[in-house]
Amino acid sequence: MHSSTVRPLVGISSCLKENGRGGWNHSVGDKYVQAAILAAGALPILIPAWGPQLGGDQESLDRLLDTLDGLLLTGSPSNVEPHHYGQESRPGTAHDAARDATTLPLIRRAIDRGVPLFAICRGLQEVNVALGGSLHQHVQEVEGRRDHRSPKSPDTDVNYAPAHDIDIVEGGLLHRLLGERRVRVNSLHGQGVDRLASRARLEAVADDGQVEAFSVPDAAQFALAVQWHPEHKALERPTSMILFAAFAAACRTRAAQRQQPPLHQAAE
Repeated sequence: MHSSTVRPLVGISSCLKENGRGGWNHSVGDKYVQAAILAAGALPILIPAWGPQLGGDQESLDRLLDTLDGLLLTGSPSNVEPHHYGQESRPGTAHDAARDATTLPLIRRAIDRGVPLFAICRGLQEVNVALGGSLHQHVQEVEGRRDHRSPKSPDTDVNYAPAHDIDIVEGGLLHRLLGERRVRVNSLHGQGVDRLASRARLEAVADDGQVEAFSVPDAAQFALAVQWHPEHKALERPTSMILFAAFAAACRTRAAQRQQPPLHQAAE
């Protein structure tokens, strides 16, 4: 198979969840896997929420990233533990410490090593925290902000229906990709960006001022985080397809670079 037709390897972040039978499962929503396959043309590889056993092992992180052409950070009902940005958690808040211990160091290494990154919902919040930013734990309690949570309907299409407009920053990455200054997106999050990380560039805000997207300009490759869910029925939404296509192009570029032999081999 020609290298240009080889599917790039994209790592997808997993959650660690109780299975209801006294055990634990590493899990990823199928919509992320399908979006990676169908919208990005990638070969998805699930990254377990391995926790602190490997999260702090830079050699292991680098070895993993050496095999990947991209990193897709998923949404989740759980939230980044607030101690990562200097706050305390309120009772009843769902957390996933193993995922935090995996994704936060992985994000920093991926960006520094030029691995293309596309972060969705919790993924956006993880990137902001990993780079030194903070979060609102309950956006709906912030003065002037709307309730960004989903209706929690038994009908998935109701939960993922377009909910509000976002204003896109002129001249930014998102503006260049979409060619529009305003689009309508879904909304299914209770937490959101408070203080934007210094390395992040604002790309879009909701109609109430809440951060909806940012990029990482000093990243060596594509690095975009969005608060909404473009993976839901991505093939039916032109905006989603544009975002996944841009991520896929960056992943293919890295795949081609990884497949090139070292200079000393090429000269032999």
